[in-house]
Amino acid sequence: MNGIGAAQLDEAIRQRHRVEQFLFLEARLLDANAWDEWLRLFTPTGMYWVPRMRGQQDARTQVSLFHEDALLRSVRARRLANHRNWSQQPPTHGTRTIGNVSVIDPGPGTIVVRSSFQMLEWRADSQRAFGGSYTHTLREDPAADGSFRIEMKRVDLVNCDAIHENLQVFL
Repeated sequence: MNGIGAAQLDEAIRQRHRVEQFLFLEARLLDANAWDEWLRLFTPTGMYWVPRMRGQQDARTQVSLFHEDALLRSVRARRLANHRNWSQQPPTHGTRTIGNVSVIDPGPGTIVVRSSFQMLEWRADSQRAFGGSYTHTLREDPAADGSFRIEMKRVDLVNCDAIHENLQVFL
């Protein structure tokens, strides 16, 4: 078993299950347009990043599709929820599928997780598909019964270098 004892293996399985359940919860909140609840999944310093180029390492010196702190995420969420938002008439609906969840770095208190996703978006008689990978940096949150908070959510789109019209919702 690669030098891993039964207790360590059990803990790794439990941790992966907790991580998967957290990622599935996040997807359900986004699918339900439950923006306020989704925003609360982030730490106060948490970032949401969608790079514009493959392999992009720095969001500050290169163009990104999104690079949002708590304030920018909150502004966009309020705009998406506003019934007077012209660009969301009719509102966007979506569903996300998460798979291939891998704990990359199970450090103490902070866990780096990579997963694959597919998202279908429906708006104004038009359907679009997005796919790619998520890299979440999660912090254990002792105040939330051992759940997690998102320190960084990186979304690497397969078609990150495509022309995206009216990309508004959180992926």
